[in-house]
Amino acid sequence: MMIISLLSDICLLLGGILTLTGALGLLRLPSFYTRLHAASVTESLGAPLLIIGIILDTGFTLDSAKLIIIIIIMVVSSPTITHALCRAAAHGGYTPDMQNKEKSQTQTDTCAKESK
Repeated sequence: MMIISLLSDICLLLGGILTLTGALGLLRLPSFYTRLHAASVTESLGAPLLIIGIILDTGFTLDSAKLIIIIIIMVVSSPTITHALCRAAAHGGYTPDMQNKEKSQTQTDTCAKESK
């Protein structure tokens, strides 16, 4: 019984940390695509760990079976929803900021000018 309580506490702690990190990412990250990544981490890792911690803490009942079904639905639908949001943003003309691409382009332009 002690091991299950310890596993429950670990799952709840990790889920809480991931959820908090995802929330901070939603507030602090600069662009839509990076914020979407923070939200997907929260959805696909944080929430299932919290639910697993609750299942382990309360015991295996009919409610636990319902929570397991919720986890399965979340794990299947979360990446699909994130992908659909990315596609919709790209289709709407919102392109990601590619700083590395801009740097490499300016380096290529500089090299081309120096070779002439």
